[in-house]
Amino acid sequence: MDAIRAEALTKSFAGNVAVDRLTLHVEQGEIFGLVGPDGAGKTTTMRLLTAILEPTSGEAWVAGHHIVKEAEAIKEEIGYMSQRFGLYPDLTVMENIEFYADVYGVARAGREQKIEGLLAFSNLTPFKKRLAGNLSGGMKQKLGLACALVHTPQVLFLDEPTNGVDPSSRRDFWRILYELLRERVTIFVSTSYLDEAERCHRVALMHKGKLLAVGTPEEVKRLMRGTILEVRASEPRRATALLREQLPGGSVSLFGDRIHILTREPEKASGEAAKVLAAAGLSVTSVRPIEPALEDVFVSVLGER
Repeated sequence: MDAIRAEALTKSFAGNVAVDRLTLHVEQGEIFGLVGPDGAGKTTTMRLLTAILEPTSGEAWVAGHHIVKEAEAIKEEIGYMSQRFGLYPDLTVMENIEFYADVYGVARAGREQKIEGLLAFSNLTPFKKRLAGNLSGGMKQKLGLACALVHTPQVLFLDEPTNGVDPSSRRDFWRILYELLRERVTIFVSTSYLDEAERCHRVALMHKGKLLAVGTPEEVKRLMRGTILEVRASEPRRATALLREQLPGGSVSLFGDRIHILTREPEKASGEAAKVLAAAGLSVTSVRPIEPALEDVFVSVLGER
């Protein structure tokens, strides 16, 4: 049975379509990533699937329950960590988890053992007496996750959980998510970090309320038509601007200090790129074909649209 199923799910606000006929399914025990820029409709999708919002049209089921007809039943089966998870800064780590255990109606019998397990699981045991307001960004996210898990949900919804968190804490957070899979928890996570999406079993690329592609990261990458050339040159921003102006038939994007060129004629584009940059007095370290990342695919798919 699918843990999540949506059929033509749509949500409009004052005539503006935030989610446009979204159809997808998420299998039990997988990490499913909803990927897209700010304003793509990711948070609205989360709120529809967690029965916080009612759809304008379409239907969806989560843990076997209809999101409108059985909204209260869904809330008992899921954990939801929003972008601004409601931690209480004047309560300690332990007090926050106890509070959410009360909210979810977790039985007293076995509760202490459950909470101690969550603290150990999220590496928060040494900090259980610390005020939540005094935690680092990464530790707050781990506490939010522990609070969302205190009632042992079947499906966990995470809305951009690592946004603004340092890279080390992001890695720790994803390690914890993978450990949850052992307990057959289904994880539905939205993110604007496409490198994180590579860690998901399947991903959906979303833009302006529409799904552009759904599949495993490798399946989605195969949607790209052409070859990615990675260019390493001095003054990457200036080099990118020059290549966009003077390189015909290629899509040019800047990723950190490296330039990616999407082309169907890699040998020709490689030579032309080197000439353009040399003529401008820029040194070129390398021009080489590489495997596309999901970021490249997303840029390519948007360009085609």
